Amino acid sequence: MRLLLDENLSEALLAGLQDLYPGSEHVRVLGEGGASDRRVWALAREREATLVTRDQDFVGLSLMLGAPPKLVWLNIANQSNAEILAFLRQNHPALERLAGDADATVLELSHRAG
Repeated sequence: MRLLLDENLSEALLAGLQDLYPGSEHVRVLGEGGASDRRVWALAREREATLVTRDQDFVGLSLMLGAPPKLVWLNIANQSNAEILAFLRQNHPALERLAGDADATVLELSHRAG
C-alpha cells in the first residue's frame, strides 16, 4: 500500500512511514501544493495511492466520486508530527484492512476520549 499525504500533513512524515508504506509520497513534494481537492483526488488515483488527509471535504468527495482512491481521514486535533506519525503507525492494521477490503472506501481515524 502506497500513501499520498495531503498538504495539510507534513512532508517530514514520509521518512517515518516508508518501512510500512514504501513509495509513499506527498502532494507538495510532487509539485502539487495548493492544488484543488479534485486535483489531489485525481493525483492519488493516478499514482494508485491511498489518500491520507485531515480535510473532511475529501469524505464528501469520496461519496460523490467513489474509489479509487481509498481515503484515510485523520479526524484528530492539531498534533505534532511525531504524534501523527505514531498515530499512523499504530493504526497500520486498520489501513491494511482498508486496502484489503474491496468494498471499503473511507477509513476515519480519530482519538477516543478516555
